Amino acid sequence: MSRTGTTPDRLTCAPSRAARELDLRRGEFDLAANLGLIRTVPDEGGGGRRVARAEIDRLRSGDGFPGVLRERVATAGTTEGAQLLGVTPTRFTSLARYGLLVPVAFYLNRYRTVVWRYLAEELRQFAAEGSNARLLTARRTPAEIREGLKAGMDRRPRNWRGRHVGFLTRQAGDDPWARAAAVACLLDPADVADVVQDPHERARLDRCRPRLPAYGAPGSPTAELAETLMTASEPDEVSWFRADLAHTMETARRHHPVVEALSPTPPAGPDPLAPPPAPAAERPVPVDPAPHHGLVSRLRHRGRRPAG
Repeated sequence: MSRTGTTPDRLTCAPSRAARELDLRRGEFDLAANLGLIRTVPDEGGGGRRVARAEIDRLRSGDGFPGVLRERVATAGTTEGAQLLGVTPTRFTSLARYGLLVPVAFYLNRYRTVVWRYLAEELRQFAAEGSNARLLTARRTPAEIREGLKAGMDRRPRNWRGRHVGFLTRQAGDDPWARAAAVACLLDPADVADVVQDPHERARLDRCRPRLPAYGAPGSPTAELAETLMTASEPDEVSWFRADLAHTMETARRHHPVVEALSPTPPAGPDPLAPPPAPAAERPVPVDPAPHHGLVSRLRHRGRRPAG
């Protein structure tokens, strides 16, 4: 058999095999792929992502392999992250909850407590940035942050979702339906059905749906908690995801419209993505996103005195 006839097996390999050849744990490999440090390609058989042999050779021949690659995907939890910033774990958690430190991953421990992980490289960069010095060294946390935390603010789940949708859309590449599915998978099914009302289109989105991290057995308390964390929940965030889904769907329809006659018939029975019967007026009205970057800038520069 020719080499061309064995391309999927000879020229690419499964992620588990690629991780072993790159001397990475599977979690490190997945993070490296999400960050774009390892280029993956679609499996022509529909089995997920694969890695080209040429990509593995490129990485293995790089300077400092495998240490440099492993260092770029190293993560830290609250205790290690606080040490990297030179602050107490309490201060670290305050900065993360306020949204100044963005988690890259999470897991649920045996007590179903959410454990957030941060890129060590990004934490070192945050500590080295001079404008962050007051956030790290002030005796008390700035008042704006304290007030937000007293009100129950915790932007960690939202920031993870915002970052993860970027990972998913990067992997989707130029496929407009895959990009739309990447946005849809982080929305509540009722919101997806509200934006994408054609069941044939929703069926196509479902076929393109990317795999999200799995936690616990389906339907278990652990799985339900993880699903909550991975679903947009704040009104302005939901509004942003809905608008993005509507935009990506316009692109998908324009380039690759769904033809009902050629589309698989949606499964019989209740549509799992259909919204529950409720008056439209009862749905929360989305609001415009309210970025906090201006406040962050004020926090960083507040208290500076003119040189004199």
